[in-house]
Amino acid sequence: MSWKVVERKIGKAGNIKQRQKRQSAWDKKYGDNWMVGYVIDGAFISQEEALETIYYESYALHFKQHPEDLKELISLAKKLENPHAKLTGGVDLQVPTIMKYLERNNLALLGKEVVDIGTYGKRSHKISVRLSPLTIKVVGNSRMTLEKFWQEKKCLAIWEE
Repeated sequence: MSWKVVERKIGKAGNIKQRQKRQSAWDKKYGDNWMVGYVIDGAFISQEEALETIYYESYALHFKQHPEDLKELISLAKKLENPHAKLTGGVDLQVPTIMKYLERNNLALLGKEVVDIGTYGKRSHKISVRLSPLTIKVVGNSRMTLEKFWQEKKCLAIWEE
């Protein structure tokens, strides 16, 4: 019994309506035994696990390698926003990930401004771009950005008895 990848490069999650349409199609095709995830070191892991081991760890590594970004973010921001997710109804991963990092490290935002995280539209601060998943390098592969990994390596697997 194991997960078998049946579709690769399944693309962006999209807004809620798009996600529901795709998930409904997968339900019809595969029943309820499918999962979105990633293949890491030859093994399939769920998207939830990858969120911790890849997404979170990529931001943690960035903050370790660029402590000045962390210091600037803490001193500048009172709140973080993802303008792309807000406008499109897409999934916001970067803001919750950064907030989780701060919480786990007993840090808090001390600034007075709302800071956008990402490169979508008009950015609020230069740090918006530096902390975008389009800029953050994926842990374990400094040649690939987190956004590229998250979108291009995503796959669909089914549970096989």
